[in-house]
Amino acid sequence: MTYENPLRDPRDRRLPRIAGPSGMVLFGVTGDLSRKKVMPAIYDLANRGLLPPGFSLTGFARRDWADQDFAQIVHDSVKAHARTEFREEVWKQLAEGFRFVPGDFDDDHAFDQLRRTIEELDDVRGTGGNHAFYLAIPPGFFGTVVGQLQEHGLSTPKEGSWRRVVVEKPFGHDLESARELNATLANVFPSGSIFRIDHYLGKETVQNILAMRFANEMFEPIWNSNYVDHVQITMAEDIGIGGRAGYYDGIGAARDVIQNHLLQLMSLVAMEEPTSFSADNLRIEKEKVLSSITLPRRLDLTTARGQYAAGWAGGEKVAGFLEEEGIKQTSTTETFAAVTLNVENRRWAGVPFYLRTGKRLGRRVTEVAVVFKKAPHLPFAESATEELGKNALVIRVQPDEGITLRFGSKVPGTQMEIRDVNMDFVYGGAFTESSPEAYERLILDVLLGDPPLFPRHEEVELSWKILDPILEHWAKQDASGKGKPDQYESGGWGPESANAMLARDGRVWRRP
Repeated sequence: MTYENPLRDPRDRRLPRIAGPSGMVLFGVTGDLSRKKVMPAIYDLANRGLLPPGFSLTGFARRDWADQDFAQIVHDSVKAHARTEFREEVWKQLAEGFRFVPGDFDDDHAFDQLRRTIEELDDVRGTGGNHAFYLAIPPGFFGTVVGQLQEHGLSTPKEGSWRRVVVEKPFGHDLESARELNATLANVFPSGSIFRIDHYLGKETVQNILAMRFANEMFEPIWNSNYVDHVQITMAEDIGIGGRAGYYDGIGAARDVIQNHLLQLMSLVAMEEPTSFSADNLRIEKEKVLSSITLPRRLDLTTARGQYAAGWAGGEKVAGFLEEEGIKQTSTTETFAAVTLNVENRRWAGVPFYLRTGKRLGRRVTEVAVVFKKAPHLPFAESATEELGKNALVIRVQPDEGITLRFGSKVPGTQMEIRDVNMDFVYGGAFTESSPEAYERLILDVLLGDPPLFPRHEEVELSWKILDPILEHWAKQDASGKGKPDQYESGGWGPESANAMLARDGRVWRRP
C-alpha cells in the first residue's frame, strides 16, 4: 500500500512525492555499485526530504561487521559520492535505521536473522512491513537469493504492505538465459513487484525525449521517413575496462550496452505516442517498436566490432585491451560494437538506425542524433553550399545534458555562402535546479511503486531476440577464423570497419 496524503490534490506539482513507510535491504553492499551509486542516492533522497523519517537500510554481505561498522562504510561512501551537501542532522536520523546482517547467500541462519531484523525495524522504525530487496550482486546469485527470500517468508507481504525486488543488468547473456532469469524471479515475485534497473531511463534527458516529442507540435510532423535520413545513437566511454576483467571478458560491449541502454533509447525515439504515460501504455508502445526491428541480411557488412589497442587517452599512455590484467591474448570479446537496425513500420521504413558503443574512445558522451534529409532543391550556386551538411537534432544524454539543433545559415558578407550552425539548449543554463542522479529517481520510484521507467521482462526478451543473431554471427566468424574484432587506437573513434559500415550507405558517423 502506498501512503497518500488525504489533504493533497494529486494535480499539485509544488510538493514532491514522498515515499511512505518503507525500508530497503541491500545485497552486495560491499560492491562498487552499492558504494558509488545506491548508498549516496539514498542519502541524497533523505537530504531532499523524499524518504520517510523511519526509513531503514539493511546491508547483507559476507563480512563480519557490526551495525556501526556498516554505518561507517555508508558514511564514507556518501561523503565521497553524494550529489547534495552533507548535513549531520540528516545523517544522524538516517544512520539510526542502519542494520547489518552477515552471511552467505545460501546461509539459512543469516536469512533467518534478516527476517528478525526486518520485523524489528517494522516495530522500531515504523517501516510497516514494506521492504524492497536490492540485488546489487552478479546475476548467477539471483536464483539463490530470491529462493531464500521465499523460503524464509521474506518475499510474501502481510496484508496492506508490499515486498519488491530490484535487479541490475545484465538481464541474462542471451535470450535463453534471460528467460530463465525471468522465470526465477517470477516464481517468487509477481510481475508488478519486479523492478529491473536500467539507470539510463532515470536520466532527465532520456525522459525529455518523450517530453520533447509529445509536448511540442513542431517535431512530430517531421519525425518519420519522409524527412529523417537516419538516426545515430552513440554511447562512448573514454575509460578502459579498469579492474572489471572478470566481469567484462566474455560479456563485451554489445551485451553490456546495446542490449539494454541503446535499444531502450531507440525505442523511446521511435515509438508512437502512448495513450498516457502509465507504465502499461509506455510498455505497449516500446514493445511495438522492439517487435518491428529487423536486421539487415548481410551482418558482415552492417555490423562492426573492435578492441582498443595501446595508445594515448587523456594525455596518458594506456594499455590495449589484450594487455589488461586478467585478459587472455586470445580473447575475442569486443570493446567496441556498432550495428545497423531497421524498423519495419510505416513511420520508419527505409530509415536505418545506427547504434554504437565503445571503450577508450575520444570522449565520454551519450547522444541520440536524428539526421534529416537534405532539402530536395537548393536554389543556390553549388559553391555556396559546399560547407552545408544535413540538419540534425542531437539529444545529449550525458554529459552537458541538453539538445542541439544543427541547421544552415548564411555567413555574414557580400557573398551568398551557407554553413552549418548550432542552436543549443543546456539543462544547466535553463533550469536553476540541478538534475537528480538517475539512481535517486529510480530508487524513489521503487519505494513509491511507480514502474514506468523500468523495463518489463517482455522488453528484455525482445531485445535479446534482436541481439542474439548478431552475437551468433560474430561467434561463427571467430570459430571459422574468418574474422575477429579489429584493433582501434585508444583515444580515437573506433575501428575502420565501423566507418566503412556507414560509408557503404553514403553516410558518416557524427563526431560528438
